[in-house]
Amino acid sequence: MRYKLLGRSGLRVSELALGTMTFGENWGWGASKEDSRLIFDAYAAAGGNFIDTANRYTEGTSEEYVGEFVRRDRGHFVVATKYTLFNRRDDPNASGNQRKNMVQSLEASLNRLKMDYVDLFYVHAWDFVTPVDEVMRGLDDLVRAGKVLYVGISDTPAWVVAQANTLADLRGWSRFVSLQIRYSLIDRAAERDFLPMARSLGLAVTPWSILGAGVLTGKYRGGSHVEGRAARWERRERDLRLADEVAAVADEIGATPSQVAINWVRQTETAAGGAIIPLIGARSVAQLEDNLASLSRPLTDEQLDRLSEASKIELGFPHDFLASNEVRNLVFGGTYNNIDHR
Repeated sequence: MRYKLLGRSGLRVSELALGTMTFGENWGWGASKEDSRLIFDAYAAAGGNFIDTANRYTEGTSEEYVGEFVRRDRGHFVVATKYTLFNRRDDPNASGNQRKNMVQSLEASLNRLKMDYVDLFYVHAWDFVTPVDEVMRGLDDLVRAGKVLYVGISDTPAWVVAQANTLADLRGWSRFVSLQIRYSLIDRAAERDFLPMARSLGLAVTPWSILGAGVLTGKYRGGSHVEGRAARWERRERDLRLADEVAAVADEIGATPSQVAINWVRQTETAAGGAIIPLIGARSVAQLEDNLASLSRPLTDEQLDRLSEASKIELGFPHDFLASNEVRNLVFGGTYNNIDHR
Protein backbone atom coordinates (compact mmCIF):
# COMPACT_ATOMS: atom_id res chain seq x y z
CA MET A 1 0.00 0.00 0.00
CA ARG A 2 1.24 3.44 -0.92
CA TYR A 3 -0.13 6.78 0.26
CA LYS A 4 -1.33 9.92 -1.46
CA LEU A 5 -1.85 13.49 -0.34
CA LEU A 6 -5.54 14.30 -0.03
CA GLY A 7 -5.96 17.13 -2.50
CA ARG A 8 -4.33 20.42 -1.56
CA SER A 9 -3.59 19.25 1.97
CA GLY A 10 -0.75 17.52 3.74
CA LEU A 11 -2.96 14.63 4.88
CA ARG A 12 -1.61 11.23 3.85
CA VAL A 13 -4.21 8.62 2.93
CA SER A 14 -3.83 5.10 1.56
CA GLU A 15 -4.24 4.64 -2.20
CA LEU A 16 -7.40 2.60 -1.67
CA ALA A 17 -10.11 3.79 0.73
CA LEU A 18 -12.42 1.41 2.60
CA GLY A 19 -16.09 2.16 2.06
CA THR A 20 -18.21 0.93 4.95
CA MET A 21 -21.75 1.11 3.59
CA THR A 22 -21.72 -2.69 3.98
CA PHE A 23 -21.00 -2.53 7.72
CA GLY A 24 -24.21 -3.68 9.37
CA GLU A 25 -27.20 -5.78 8.34
CA ASN A 26 -29.92 -3.14 8.84
CA TRP A 27 -30.62 -2.94 5.10
CA GLY A 28 -30.85 -6.69 4.63
CA TRP A 29 -27.63 -7.22 2.64
CA GLY A 30 -24.63 -6.01 4.66
CA ALA A 31 -21.99 -7.72 6.78
CA SER A 32 -22.44 -8.76 10.38
CA LYS A 33 -20.41 -7.05 13.09
CA GLU A 34 -18.02 -9.99 13.20
CA ASP A 35 -17.50 -9.97 9.44
CA SER A 36 -17.20 -6.19 9.41
CA ARG A 37 -14.44 -6.44 12.01
CA LEU A 38 -12.60 -9.03 9.89
CA ILE A 39 -12.91 -6.82 6.80
CA PHE A 40 -11.59 -3.81 8.71
CA ASP A 41 -8.70 -5.78 10.21
CA ALA A 42 -7.68 -7.16 6.80
CA TYR A 43 -7.72 -3.66 5.30
CA ALA A 44 -5.66 -2.24 8.17
CA ALA A 45 -3.19 -5.15 7.99
CA ALA A 46 -2.62 -4.31 4.31
CA GLY A 47 -1.65 -0.75 5.26
CA GLY A 48 -5.02 0.92 4.69
CA ASN A 49 -5.78 3.94 6.84
CA PHE A 50 -8.64 5.76 5.02
CA ILE A 51 -12.14 4.81 6.25
CA ASP A 52 -15.30 6.21 4.65
CA THR A 53 -18.74 6.19 6.27
CA ALA A 54 -21.84 8.43 6.52
CA ASN A 55 -24.61 9.29 8.93
CA ARG A 56 -27.18 7.09 7.20
CA TYR A 57 -25.07 4.09 6.23
CA THR A 58 -27.00 1.13 7.66
CA GLU A 59 -29.04 3.55 9.78
CA GLY A 60 -25.99 4.64 11.78
CA THR A 61 -24.65 1.15 12.46
CA SER A 62 -21.72 1.71 10.11
CA GLU A 63 -20.52 4.69 12.13
CA GLU A 64 -20.89 2.75 15.37
CA TYR A 65 -18.78 -0.11 14.02
CA VAL A 66 -16.14 2.19 12.54
CA GLY A 67 -15.81 4.10 15.80
CA GLU A 68 -15.34 0.90 17.75
CA PHE A 69 -12.86 -0.60 15.27
CA VAL A 70 -10.54 2.44 15.11
CA ARG A 71 -10.65 3.21 18.81
CA ARG A 72 -7.60 1.15 19.65
CA ASP A 73 -5.46 3.41 17.42
CA ARG A 74 -7.60 6.45 16.63
CA GLY A 75 -4.70 8.68 15.67
CA HIS A 76 -3.55 6.31 12.92
CA PHE A 77 -6.77 6.22 10.94
CA VAL A 78 -8.27 8.89 8.70
CA VAL A 79 -12.03 8.73 9.28
CA ALA A 80 -14.43 10.40 6.87
CA THR A 81 -18.16 10.78 7.41
CA LYS A 82 -20.92 12.79 5.73
CA TYR A 83 -23.99 14.89 6.41
CA THR A 84 -27.01 16.02 4.36
CA LEU A 85 -29.24 12.94 4.36
CA PHE A 86 -32.11 13.05 6.83
CA ASN A 87 -31.59 12.19 10.49
CA ARG A 88 -35.33 12.27 11.20
CA ARG A 89 -38.22 12.08 8.78
CA ASP A 90 -40.88 14.79 8.57
CA ASP A 91 -38.57 17.38 10.13
CA PRO A 92 -37.54 20.04 7.57
CA ASN A 93 -34.37 20.98 9.46
CA ALA A 94 -33.21 17.42 10.12
CA SER A 95 -31.88 17.07 6.56
CA GLY A 96 -30.24 19.18 3.88
CA ASN A 97 -27.10 21.29 3.65
CA GLN A 98 -28.03 24.12 6.01
CA ARG A 99 -26.00 24.98 9.09
CA LYS A 100 -28.56 23.64 11.58
CA ASN A 101 -28.60 20.17 10.06
CA MET A 102 -24.84 20.33 9.54
CA VAL A 103 -24.19 20.90 13.24
CA GLN A 104 -26.85 18.47 14.47
CA SER A 105 -25.74 15.75 12.06
CA LEU A 106 -22.07 16.08 12.99
CA GLU A 107 -22.88 15.89 16.70
CA ALA A 108 -24.96 12.75 16.12
CA SER A 109 -22.16 11.21 14.06
CA LEU A 110 -19.55 12.01 16.71
CA ASN A 111 -21.78 10.37 19.32
CA ARG A 112 -22.12 7.20 17.24
CA LEU A 113 -18.41 7.17 16.43
CA LYS A 114 -17.56 8.07 20.05
CA MET A 115 -14.99 10.58 18.79
CA ASP A 116 -14.12 14.19 19.52
CA TYR A 117 -13.46 14.98 15.85
CA VAL A 118 -13.54 13.49 12.35
CA ASP A 119 -10.66 13.84 9.93
CA LEU A 120 -12.82 14.53 6.87
CA PHE A 121 -16.42 15.79 6.80
CA TYR A 122 -18.32 15.60 3.51
CA VAL A 123 -21.35 17.39 2.18
CA HIS A 124 -23.11 14.23 1.02
CA ALA A 125 -25.33 15.70 -1.71
CA TRP A 126 -26.29 19.18 -2.88
CA ASP A 127 -29.81 20.29 -1.89
CA PHE A 128 -30.09 23.31 -4.27
CA VAL A 129 -31.72 25.26 -1.43
CA THR A 130 -28.97 26.29 0.97
CA PRO A 131 -26.75 29.22 -0.10
CA VAL A 132 -23.20 28.13 -0.87
CA ASP A 133 -21.72 30.76 1.48
CA GLU A 134 -23.76 29.37 4.38
CA VAL A 135 -22.36 25.91 3.73
CA MET A 136 -18.74 27.01 3.42
CA ARG A 137 -18.84 29.33 6.44
CA GLY A 138 -20.56 26.65 8.51
CA LEU A 139 -17.95 24.05 7.57
CA ASP A 140 -15.14 26.50 8.32
CA ASP A 141 -16.59 27.12 11.78
CA LEU A 142 -16.50 23.36 12.45
CA VAL A 143 -12.86 23.24 11.38
CA ARG A 144 -12.00 26.20 13.61
CA ALA A 145 -13.83 24.51 16.50
CA GLY A 146 -11.58 21.45 16.09
CA LYS A 147 -14.46 19.05 15.40
CA VAL A 148 -13.46 18.60 11.74
CA LEU A 149 -9.95 18.65 10.26
CA TYR A 150 -10.75 18.79 6.53
CA VAL A 151 -13.88 19.12 4.40
CA GLY A 152 -15.03 17.44 1.21
CA ILE A 153 -18.06 17.27 -1.05
CA SER A 154 -19.96 14.46 -2.75
CA ASP A 155 -22.59 14.13 -5.48
CA THR A 156 -22.74 17.83 -6.32
CA PRO A 157 -22.55 19.61 -9.71
CA ALA A 158 -19.07 20.68 -10.72
CA TRP A 159 -20.07 24.34 -11.02
CA VAL A 160 -21.20 24.37 -7.38
CA VAL A 161 -17.94 22.83 -6.20
CA ALA A 162 -15.91 25.35 -8.19
CA GLN A 163 -18.00 28.24 -6.84
CA ALA A 164 -17.65 26.95 -3.27
CA ASN A 165 -13.86 26.62 -3.37
CA THR A 166 -13.42 29.95 -5.09
CA LEU A 167 -15.52 31.59 -2.37
CA ALA A 168 -13.58 29.79 0.35
CA ASP A 169 -10.25 30.90 -1.10
CA LEU A 170 -11.48 34.50 -1.39
CA ARG A 171 -12.70 34.66 2.20
CA GLY A 172 -10.01 32.58 3.88
CA TRP A 173 -12.32 29.68 4.78
CA SER A 174 -11.55 25.99 4.67
CA ARG A 175 -11.78 24.71 1.10
CA PHE A 176 -12.87 21.30 -0.10
CA VAL A 177 -9.90 18.97 -0.47
CA SER A 178 -11.78 15.88 -1.65
CA LEU A 179 -14.53 15.16 -4.17
CA GLN A 180 -16.60 11.97 -4.06
CA ILE A 181 -18.36 10.99 -7.30
CA ARG A 182 -19.54 7.96 -9.27
CA TYR A 183 -16.96 6.79 -11.78
CA SER A 184 -16.16 3.53 -13.52
CA LEU A 185 -15.62 1.98 -16.94
CA ILE A 186 -19.40 1.85 -17.19
CA ASP A 187 -20.05 5.46 -16.18
CA ARG A 188 -17.41 7.91 -17.42
CA ALA A 189 -19.60 11.02 -17.31
CA ALA A 190 -17.24 12.47 -14.68
CA GLU A 191 -14.69 13.04 -17.42
CA ARG A 192 -16.79 15.87 -18.86
CA ASP A 193 -16.38 18.31 -15.99
CA PHE A 194 -15.65 16.67 -12.62
CA LEU A 195 -12.21 15.25 -13.31
CA PRO A 196 -10.86 18.29 -15.20
CA MET A 197 -12.20 20.50 -12.40
CA ALA A 198 -10.57 18.31 -9.75
CA ARG A 199 -7.20 18.48 -11.49
CA SER A 200 -7.49 22.24 -11.91
CA LEU A 201 -8.53 22.95 -8.30
CA GLY A 202 -6.28 20.34 -6.68
CA LEU A 203 -9.07 18.12 -5.40
CA ALA A 204 -8.51 14.47 -4.60
CA VAL A 205 -11.20 12.22 -6.10
CA THR A 206 -12.67 9.28 -4.19
CA PRO A 207 -14.95 7.52 -6.69
CA TRP A 208 -17.71 5.14 -5.67
CA SER A 209 -19.35 2.29 -7.59
CA ILE A 210 -16.10 1.61 -9.43
CA LEU A 211 -17.38 -1.90 -10.24
CA GLY A 212 -20.53 -0.53 -11.86
CA ALA A 213 -22.92 -1.88 -9.20
CA GLY A 214 -21.27 -5.28 -9.60
CA VAL A 215 -21.67 -5.56 -13.38
CA LEU A 216 -17.91 -5.34 -13.99
CA THR A 217 -17.22 -8.28 -11.68
CA GLY A 218 -18.62 -10.50 -14.43
CA LYS A 219 -21.39 -12.03 -12.33
CA TYR A 220 -24.06 -10.97 -14.82
CA ARG A 221 -22.29 -12.27 -17.92
CA GLY A 222 -23.73 -15.00 -20.11
CA GLY A 223 -27.34 -13.93 -19.72
CA SER A 224 -27.42 -14.01 -15.94
CA HIS A 225 -30.29 -12.00 -14.49
CA VAL A 226 -29.34 -8.45 -13.50
CA GLU A 227 -30.78 -7.58 -10.13
CA GLY A 228 -30.41 -5.29 -7.14
CA ARG A 229 -28.70 -1.93 -7.66
CA ALA A 230 -27.34 -3.03 -11.05
CA ALA A 231 -30.88 -3.37 -12.41
CA ARG A 232 -31.32 0.40 -12.20
CA TRP A 233 -28.38 1.14 -14.52
CA GLU A 234 -29.04 2.13 -18.12
CA ARG A 235 -27.32 0.77 -21.26
CA ARG A 236 -27.34 -2.76 -19.85
CA GLU A 237 -26.29 -4.48 -23.09
CA ARG A 238 -23.36 -2.09 -23.51
CA ASP A 239 -22.37 -2.64 -19.89
CA LEU A 240 -22.39 -6.41 -20.27
CA ARG A 241 -20.21 -6.12 -23.38
CA LEU A 242 -17.79 -4.05 -21.31
CA ALA A 243 -17.85 -6.74 -18.64
CA ASP A 244 -16.79 -9.25 -21.32
CA GLU A 245 -13.86 -7.02 -22.34
CA VAL A 246 -12.81 -6.59 -18.71
CA ALA A 247 -12.94 -10.37 -18.22
CA ALA A 248 -10.80 -10.90 -21.33
CA VAL A 249 -8.10 -8.56 -20.00
CA ALA A 250 -8.31 -10.27 -16.61
CA ASP A 251 -7.68 -13.67 -18.21
CA GLU A 252 -4.61 -12.30 -20.00
CA ILE A 253 -2.89 -11.12 -16.82
CA GLY A 254 -4.14 -13.72 -14.35
CA ALA A 255 -6.32 -11.25 -12.46
CA THR A 256 -9.99 -11.12 -11.57
CA PRO A 257 -12.38 -8.78 -13.42
CA SER A 258 -12.81 -6.73 -10.25
CA GLN A 259 -9.07 -6.11 -10.07
CA VAL A 260 -8.99 -4.97 -13.69
CA ALA A 261 -11.92 -2.58 -13.19
CA ILE A 262 -10.34 -1.10 -10.05
CA ASN A 263 -6.99 -0.63 -11.74
CA TRP A 264 -8.48 1.10 -14.75
CA VAL A 265 -9.99 3.75 -12.44
CA ARG A 266 -6.88 3.95 -10.28
CA GLN A 267 -4.30 4.10 -13.07
CA THR A 268 -6.09 6.09 -15.77
CA GLU A 269 -6.72 9.23 -13.73
CA THR A 270 -3.31 9.03 -12.06
CA ALA A 271 -1.72 8.98 -15.51
CA ALA A 272 -3.75 12.09 -16.38
CA GLY A 273 -2.26 13.98 -13.45
CA GLY A 274 -5.06 13.65 -10.90
CA ALA A 275 -5.09 12.09 -7.44
CA ILE A 276 -7.72 9.38 -7.46
CA ILE A 277 -8.38 7.13 -4.47
CA PRO A 278 -10.95 4.44 -5.29
CA LEU A 279 -13.46 3.41 -2.65
CA ILE A 280 -13.57 -0.35 -2.24
CA GLY A 281 -16.40 -2.03 -0.37
CA ALA A 282 -16.89 -5.65 0.60
CA ARG A 283 -19.29 -7.97 2.35
CA SER A 284 -16.60 -10.53 3.12
CA VAL A 285 -12.87 -10.75 3.74
CA ALA A 286 -12.47 -12.70 0.50
CA GLN A 287 -13.99 -9.84 -1.50
CA LEU A 288 -11.80 -7.30 0.24
CA GLU A 289 -8.62 -9.30 -0.30
CA ASP A 290 -9.49 -9.69 -3.97
CA ASN A 291 -9.87 -5.92 -4.28
CA LEU A 292 -6.63 -5.23 -2.41
CA ALA A 293 -4.76 -7.63 -4.68
CA SER A 294 -5.40 -5.22 -7.56
CA LEU A 295 -2.38 -3.25 -6.30
CA SER A 296 -0.06 -6.08 -7.35
CA ARG A 297 -1.65 -6.58 -10.78
CA PRO A 298 -1.33 -3.25 -12.60
CA LEU A 299 -2.51 -2.85 -16.18
CA THR A 300 -0.17 -2.03 -19.03
CA ASP A 301 -0.60 1.14 -21.07
CA GLU A 302 -1.94 -0.98 -23.93
CA GLN A 303 -4.56 -2.57 -21.69
CA LEU A 304 -5.59 0.78 -20.26
CA ASP A 305 -5.99 2.16 -23.78
CA ARG A 306 -7.93 -0.91 -24.89
CA LEU A 307 -10.43 -0.59 -22.06
CA SER A 308 -10.68 3.16 -22.53
CA GLU A 309 -11.46 2.70 -26.22
CA ALA A 310 -14.12 0.07 -25.47
CA SER A 311 -15.84 2.35 -22.94
CA LYS A 312 -15.32 5.77 -24.48
CA ILE A 313 -18.08 8.35 -24.38
CA GLU A 314 -18.83 11.56 -26.21
CA LEU A 315 -17.88 14.47 -24.01
CA GLY A 316 -20.50 16.65 -25.69
CA PHE A 317 -20.62 20.42 -26.03
CA PRO A 318 -18.46 22.38 -25.48
CA HIS A 319 -15.73 19.79 -24.99
CA ASP A 320 -15.92 18.03 -28.36
CA PHE A 321 -16.49 21.37 -30.09
CA LEU A 322 -13.42 23.00 -28.53
CA ALA A 323 -11.27 19.93 -29.20
CA SER A 324 -12.08 19.89 -32.92
CA ASN A 325 -9.26 20.73 -35.31
CA GLU A 326 -11.31 23.51 -36.89
CA VAL A 327 -11.91 25.37 -33.62
CA ARG A 328 -8.38 24.75 -32.35
CA ASN A 329 -7.03 26.25 -35.54
CA LEU A 330 -9.20 29.32 -35.02
CA VAL A 331 -8.26 29.66 -31.34
CA PHE A 332 -4.53 28.99 -31.72
CA GLY A 333 -3.91 30.18 -35.27
CA GLY A 334 -2.34 26.89 -36.27
CA THR A 335 0.12 26.80 -33.33
CA TYR A 336 -1.68 24.32 -31.03
CA ASN A 337 0.71 21.41 -31.71
CA ASN A 338 3.73 23.66 -31.14
CA ILE A 339 2.76 24.49 -27.55
CA ASP A 340 3.86 22.43 -24.57
CA HIS A 341 0.72 21.99 -22.49
CA ARG A 342 0.62 21.73 -18.72
